[in-house]
Amino acid sequence: MAKRHLIALDLDGTLLLKNQEISPRTKTALMKAKEQGHVIAIATGRPYRASKRYYQELQLTTPIINFNGASVHHPLDAHYPRILESIPLAYSKELIKRCETIGVFNMMVEIGDTFFMKKQAGFFAEFLTDGIEPAGTGELHALVKEAPTAILIEPKPEKVNVLHDTLQETGTETTLQRWWKGETRILEIAPRNVTKATALERIANDYGIDQGNVIAFGDEENDYEMIEYAGHGVAMGNAIDEIKAVADYVTETNEKDGIACYLEKVLHL
Repeated sequence: MAKRHLIALDLDGTLLLKNQEISPRTKTALMKAKEQGHVIAIATGRPYRASKRYYQELQLTTPIINFNGASVHHPLDAHYPRILESIPLAYSKELIKRCETIGVFNMMVEIGDTFFMKKQAGFFAEFLTDGIEPAGTGELHALVKEAPTAILIEPKPEKVNVLHDTLQETGTETTLQRWWKGETRILEIAPRNVTKATALERIANDYGIDQGNVIAFGDEENDYEMIEYAGHGVAMGNAIDEIKAVADYVTETNEKDGIACYLEKVLHL
């Protein structure tokens, strides 16, 4: 192998099919890349508990990026220095109250390795808990006592635009607010000073891999900085226009093995 690459994988809409599985062809391509000595890292907005199964399925031995860069840790190396950023507690409580006033279907507040939910139902309960019970449910502004790592908001469908307009200029000096534009609209609020790119740069430096040899795959708004940072920024065919515009290459969709199509060609798998 002439050059070792760092391959960063977003999950939803990128690595994963609609059924939340990794396709056989994409899995085979990633395993071959690992055998060649390339470094593979997951970079997702999900918490670790909701991405662990894919880390294990791909038999990774690398750090993992969660909460869009607010958390970086090595599941197999307790000595790897952990990054865990947070949103100021006072602002978090203010924002939670504002959302409750507007009207939301659900909210999820992540604090390190634990979480609270407005109610244990819907998208959050099905896809983001991994069967783990929340530390508490109910009025979150009263339950939350520590600075959160991330806040996830699922507005009522008729309140999406109201929530967007109300929060667009709120707290942007301390938080980064991004929408998940899938079938279920989710607003994710994370610390301002971190992105998937800042976390990916840290991992690249730790493994001695030049920026030009970083390959990053993504499809949504929260992948923007990572795609822009990578020497090979690859937008999925199903990516939003903003991601395609900043990418170096647009591959096939996640449903058509876009990751495998690119890696097979570039890495000669």
